[in-house]
Amino acid sequence: MAEIIMGPGNRPGPSLLDQAIAGKVPGVLTTTKEQLFGLARKSSLWTMSFGLACCAIEMISTYMAHHDFDRFGVVTWPSPRQSDVMIVAGTVVKKMAEPIRLLYEQMPEPKWVIAMGSCATNGGPYYRSYSVVMGVDHIIPVDVYVPGCPPRPEALLYGILKLQEKIMEDAKDDGGKQ
Repeated sequence: MAEIIMGPGNRPGPSLLDQAIAGKVPGVLTTTKEQLFGLARKSSLWTMSFGLACCAIEMISTYMAHHDFDRFGVVTWPSPRQSDVMIVAGTVVKKMAEPIRLLYEQMPEPKWVIAMGSCATNGGPYYRSYSVVMGVDHIIPVDVYVPGCPPRPEALLYGILKLQEKIMEDAKDDGGKQ
């Protein structure tokens, strides 16, 4: 025989939203819109790969099947107008400084930059050369530095994971990069 449960009378029961906020409904997730947008941003990074030297070969191998950037939601994109991450891989000479800055300015907000390799971070073995910029951070702001000469694909994967953590932290702090 079925058990009869008496209701509280004429009062309505708790709403599904109230139960979800209290954590009593399984499978329901509550979050802020900033964190939801941050999750979407970190899971769909469109990179504009800017390969200038030997680091570009390691960057290209990160997209191949063994490391597979696609599983992190990273897609390479040739246009700065649709990209939100710029990966600068290799030696930045003074002649390329202006095109890099121009491409960075064409990217929509929010945008992030990864400097890959010792040449992109501080000039590398060409430090104090007359034609080499002493790090891409002298031209554009850099969010993640990936060290090495050249860095392994695993290092770039770790840099992407750190960038994804930074995107989520920015979303928690101030609603994303504005």
